[in-house]
Amino acid sequence: MKKFEKNIELRWSDIDQNNHVRHSAYYDFGAYARIQCFVEAGFGTKEMVAQSIGPILFKEECSFIREIKPEDHIRINMLKGDIRKDGSRWVIHHELFNQNDEKVAHITVHGAWMDTELRKLKSPTAELALAFDDLPVGNYYRRD
Repeated sequence: MKKFEKNIELRWSDIDQNNHVRHSAYYDFGAYARIQCFVEAGFGTKEMVAQSIGPILFKEECSFIREIKPEDHIRINMLKGDIRKDGSRWVIHHELFNQNDEKVAHITVHGAWMDTELRKLKSPTAELALAFDDLPVGNYYRRD
């Protein structure tokens, strides 16, 4: 999967009492982007259940760069960081941009694949590993 981006529609529930996007909504945006990326690569719920595999997270952190206000239009991408050769563990980056193409946040996620029946870590199929490996590289934090 080459370049991956999604537009985010802000909801009333994403806004906090300071009239900007609440901090935990950023993590929801990242989760949405990851799941949509899997679906578009051909690995939706049906395919993951059939393969007894699912993504799990060990660490997720967000650097907040600029406020996102209710009237903003946001897009999020998905970039690959470090990925083990067998694809079993990975780092994914998300950059969020506003309608002025200003970077507003950067999310970094450390995760792995889990066998959903055995409840143990496992390597993905070659096809799933290739979908991840085909993402653009984004292994560092940039403020731009």
